[in-house]
Amino acid sequence: MKRYLIFGILGPFVGGFLLLLETTYQSGYWEQTSLAEVGKLLLIFIKSLQYNYLFGIVPALMVGSIDDILYHIRRISPVQRMLIIGLIGFTAAVLYSARGPGTGVLTYLLYGVVGLVPAMLSSWLSHKYANEPHRLAKA
Repeated sequence: MKRYLIFGILGPFVGGFLLLLETTYQSGYWEQTSLAEVGKLLLIFIKSLQYNYLFGIVPALMVGSIDDILYHIRRISPVQRMLIIGLIGFTAAVLYSARGPGTGVLTYLLYGVVGLVPAMLSSWLSHKYANEPHRLAKA
């Protein structure tokens, strides 16, 4: 249950912030910035946070369920699981962004990072805090 809470809380938050950074980069927002512009960006992020959770909670929980399934396969180490989950998050974000504006390798990489970072971060935190140690059965 902790795993799903980690993915559900952290995924939309981090993914929404990275998506905001990615879209502002593509629009040329960062060419002439000041501290006031960064404050505006954070204000926009806070105002759009509800929409990040509205549209990001289901994909985050889906990736969390895949992480939970992979956790129960004993041959997969935590590092391998984080890499698989990161690849799934990257691929899902790139496939979803293929319908949006912009083309090119940089655009796909930036959208992929939006899926990669929250997935790997959530998987790492769930390994650190949500995994219960396997107990040996007493004979």
